[in-house]
Amino acid sequence: MDKPFLPHPILSLEYIIEDMNAAQKKRYLRYTWFLIGAVFLVILAGGTVRMTQSGMGCPDWPKCFGMWIPPLEESQLPADYQSYLDKQDIDHSFNVYHTWIEYINRLLGALLGVFVFIYLIWSFFTTRRTSRKVFFITAFVLFVLTGFQGWLGKTVVDANLAVSKITIHMLVAIILAGLPLINIAAFRDHKIKVGSWLRWLPLVAILVVLIQVVLGTQVREEVDIVSKALSYGQRELWIDRLGSIFSVHRSFSWLVLLITGYAAFKYKSVEGLSKSMIVVGVCTIFNILLGVIMSYLDMPALAQPLHLVGACLLVVVWLDLFLRLRSS
Repeated sequence: MDKPFLPHPILSLEYIIEDMNAAQKKRYLRYTWFLIGAVFLVILAGGTVRMTQSGMGCPDWPKCFGMWIPPLEESQLPADYQSYLDKQDIDHSFNVYHTWIEYINRLLGALLGVFVFIYLIWSFFTTRRTSRKVFFITAFVLFVLTGFQGWLGKTVVDANLAVSKITIHMLVAIILAGLPLINIAAFRDHKIKVGSWLRWLPLVAILVVLIQVVLGTQVREEVDIVSKALSYGQRELWIDRLGSIFSVHRSFSWLVLLITGYAAFKYKSVEGLSKSMIVVGVCTIFNILLGVIMSYLDMPALAQPLHLVGACLLVVVWLDLFLRLRSS
């Protein structure tokens, strides 16, 4: 009589967990959501850097004034610290607050890299357990883009905060926040059927919001120029000194609002989309209100990073809605 087939213990284990159980799925999904939250924390930190004009608080990268841990006072700076400022043509002296705000932003970015690496390893084993390559592919792209984002941060410093590089830096951050949603969507039991146009409507909305984000980065650049020409405390004068790009950015928000209202009208009869559209609507109104506050209340400092995070969040919730749909 033939001997019974006894697979290798590891192969046997893989066979047993071919489909992830509920506990494993829950842990993986929780970590994926945690990763999205970590990306938004880094985006918030980046917005705070811009808000406080701390972008060149550390004039070199990855170190800060040639040190792994920046100083707390000027006496702790290296003897040649002025050469770092001269090299980047920075028109201010050492500022401990700017330095540490920028340095904390870098530390959060490095910590995000560690979280993404853990996710890459976890997704590799998740792919083996489920025989679905999407988990590892998404995590690998996320890992590569995180490394690219770190390198891009270096070029932003090397270029003394060049506008084009800051804009690309921002767009990559949005992609990093949205990518994990692909793996979350892969666990959903079913997708909601809608007509072809309604299936692709969220992508149109994402494109509109991204254009608005790019316009916002241009406005932010003008704000930096105006604030330096006047002073950081004269916020009541900033808006009047801005050029036409601010008017375009402000007017374009109407298109964002209109496409949100149109989507809410079209999706109102689709079962299962009410909660998603409520989230989209809240994010849209919240972000527009922040824009109004900045425009009419002298650009309060806290509103600036919140406005940035709100715009990124709006892209992500539209993407989540897109991943819930399929053409009927």
